[in-house]
Amino acid sequence: MKLQPIEKRAGLTREEFQEEYLKKNKPVVFKDLSAPWPATKKWTFEFFKENYGDLIVPLFSTKGYHDAGKGYMSSQKEMPFRDYLEIIEHEPTEWRMFLFNIFKHVPELLDDFSMPTITDGWVKSHPFMFFGGQGAHVNLHYDIDCSAVFLTQFQNRKKVILFDPDQSKYLYNHPYTVQSHVDIMNPDYEKYPALKMATGYETTIQDGETIFMPPMYWHYIYYTDGGFSLSLRSNNNMATRVKGLWNITRHFIVDKGMNQLLGKKWKNYKEQAAEKRAEMAMSES
Repeated sequence: MKLQPIEKRAGLTREEFQEEYLKKNKPVVFKDLSAPWPATKKWTFEFFKENYGDLIVPLFSTKGYHDAGKGYMSSQKEMPFRDYLEIIEHEPTEWRMFLFNIFKHVPELLDDFSMPTITDGWVKSHPFMFFGGQGAHVNLHYDIDCSAVFLTQFQNRKKVILFDPDQSKYLYNHPYTVQSHVDIMNPDYEKYPALKMATGYETTIQDGETIFMPPMYWHYIYYTDGGFSLSLRSNNNMATRVKGLWNITRHFIVDKGMNQLLGKKWKNYKEQAAEKRAEMAMSES
């Protein structure tokens, strides 16, 4: 597996971004895209604890999240937001809070940021925030709706590893999902030999930086420190919208349905199918 660094740019114009990155489906880190937002100075651990600490939030752990059965891809526990923030601010933890639309509960937070003018097609109804403690990680996947993602980091650092969609054949994609269960930080090349052939990108985003992840890019995220981020999504391409709808349909109808019916047998089938696909990709390369 070979990873190259992602460029970091300041002062990118709309035209430069469109020509150098968007049209080429190439990732980039903006050093200053979020600079005009009040959120960059306002959103801290203390701010959220003081103002929204009583909010009950769902938590997830990578361990068990994909286990077959009733709890498949569901939250594993809940706690007051204040208590959770105390944990991730001061100690390592595997517990994450993700795809949580906090803005439905506290819509005044929407005033603290705006959709950048760098591109069009913003999905304004689905801004999300992601929280995690030091050492937490997000399994390799691409976003189910196939949108382009602009992920802005707040409070400390986060490591991001990306793969172009054309690398999917080496990444052991489980069928009927947008998931892979390979451990990118500690790759097991004996179990997943095709992973050696994958090429991708890596970077660490700092407080205030925004990474652009093109549509359908695979991403693995590791919390170098406890912190949180804001995800804004853009999708003005009909082909990726259709692909996103198909992904959502097969996940909620096929994958979740078969999980209910077959449980661990379904998970084993997906793992074996992913391995066969990767073996075929190696033989054809």
